[in-house]
Amino acid sequence: MKKDNFKKKAGLLAHHLRPAASAFALGISAAILATLLRTLFTQIIRFTVDTVLLGETGALPAFLSGRNAGMLLTLACTAAAVVALLEFAVGFVQDSSLPKGSERFVKSLRDALYTHIQRLPYSWHVQNPTGDIVQRCTSDVEKVRSFIADQVLELMSTIFLIAVYMGVMFSMNVRISLVAMAFVPVIIAYSVIFFGKIAKHFTEADEAEGELSTVVQENLTGVRVVRAFGRERDELKKFREKNKKYTDIWLRVGAMMSNFWTLGDLLSMSQVLCVIVLGVHMCVSGEITLGTYLAFVSYTRQLTWPVRSLGRVITEMSKVGVSLDRLLYILESGEEVRPAAPQSADLRGEIRFEHVSFAYEEKPVLRDVSFTVPGGSTLGILGETGSGKSTVALLLARLYDPDAGRITIGGVDVRDMDQQTLRRGVGVVLQEPFLFSRTLSENIAIAREGATQEQIEQAAQDACLTHAISEFKDGFDTVVGERGVTLSGGQKQRTAIARTLLTGAPVMVFDDALSAVDAKTDEAIRTHLREAAGDATLILIAHRVSTLMQADHIIVLEDGRIVEQGTHAELLRRGGTYARVAAMQSGTGEEVSARG
Repeated sequence: MKKDNFKKKAGLLAHHLRPAASAFALGISAAILATLLRTLFTQIIRFTVDTVLLGETGALPAFLSGRNAGMLLTLACTAAAVVALLEFAVGFVQDSSLPKGSERFVKSLRDALYTHIQRLPYSWHVQNPTGDIVQRCTSDVEKVRSFIADQVLELMSTIFLIAVYMGVMFSMNVRISLVAMAFVPVIIAYSVIFFGKIAKHFTEADEAEGELSTVVQENLTGVRVVRAFGRERDELKKFREKNKKYTDIWLRVGAMMSNFWTLGDLLSMSQVLCVIVLGVHMCVSGEITLGTYLAFVSYTRQLTWPVRSLGRVITEMSKVGVSLDRLLYILESGEEVRPAAPQSADLRGEIRFEHVSFAYEEKPVLRDVSFTVPGGSTLGILGETGSGKSTVALLLARLYDPDAGRITIGGVDVRDMDQQTLRRGVGVVLQEPFLFSRTLSENIAIAREGATQEQIEQAAQDACLTHAISEFKDGFDTVVGERGVTLSGGQKQRTAIARTLLTGAPVMVFDDALSAVDAKTDEAIRTHLREAAGDATLILIAHRVSTLMQADHIIVLEDGRIVEQGTHAELLRRGGTYARVAAMQSGTGEEVSARG
């Protein structure tokens, strides 16, 4: 199982590294060259000390033999300067290439995430908090980017550095090299053990961060409700609890990291100390030269931080492993089922629900529901809360699929239609519509590309929104707050109605879309609605009988079943649920309303 998970993570990284391969290859090559140049620079210092300062010319190559100390010093300084300049140049290449690579990588990953999220079923979005999704697509993506851009390079450079330094050090003296390298596996093993212990804490921290993000997101988007009901103190308490949980986890992680770095410092300093003590002894006894001793001390000190950083890199690996799991959760979530060969249908044709049943998480909502809506007619739906009214709209737009039965438009099962075509053809106005933080004009026009201002204003007039807009200082250019928070409930609903009317969709569903307007405005909108909709099929879901009374056919839902259906007049004559609701709303009844 772990092996398969590792393959998935490696495959994910490899796929999105392709656009950045050239930039990363150039950056890594520059890093490797920089390591070789640092190694060479230390050898130049060794040569300068032994040959120029101490005069040990026995090991000089033939082309340097016979040259005086001044000339040798000049050559050594020149070589050191050239190496330093080259190291500066390759450092520039490394620093300019890696950011390009990391940004190309992260762009590819973000594109894949956002594209996949657009294809996930509506039920997935309902089950996953928005704050958590945002946190996965921002914080977790950034952790992966940082790991690829920094830690992977550091890991590869460290491994190469150890290999090169081992070769050079063993070529100078085996005994002192064994002492210097004896600490490397100890420090690496210590890092691996630490990695195993801390991984679960990073998982907890990511989950806690997701919960904290969700609380903040819900509070900000629901600010109107929070203020209206005086829930600021409760929301603050909820935030503080989540914030404390998140902070406590990171405090535990911080304590573990502190212990790790302290012991790591002790091991690293012990490594340097042992090399210094042994090196001084061997230098005094004549086993190695002073230049060789200084080279060993330099190489050991240069190894200290990279080897210690392996612990940090491995720690980051634990973090990025958690982040990759969280990203794979999104990318491996099943996409919305699409028909292999989508069928075209006349969306202005007859709509049929045939023995449709549906349940939310095993809780039945619709039970064997059947009805027909002739094309171009108006259907009214009445029912109490939880009777399944809104579910009819969601199933028709195929945001969910029925558990049993089928739904057809123009004789074609909605499951066999192209989703994009279906949803463009079925305009749904919800009781709580979503508005973007843009102008009123842009919010109305968002559903129809290229809509003219004249068309936008006509749709607003049909939705009885023109008078309200005229009272705003900037008119149609008025910017509404996030989710339309600056508008009243009725104004938001009318804006959403105007948006749907502008699309000219052949099927329009109004799910309690007039609940926030007064009876007079309700009547005015209904007066314009049929004319504005043209030959579109209308489905009106409402709790007001007055909203439904002009429908061609009305069905009454109770506990997910159709208990009554007929015209307004027919249902009144039967004296059932519909008639009781009508009587109550007219002020003459005494029984409880079947409000939806």
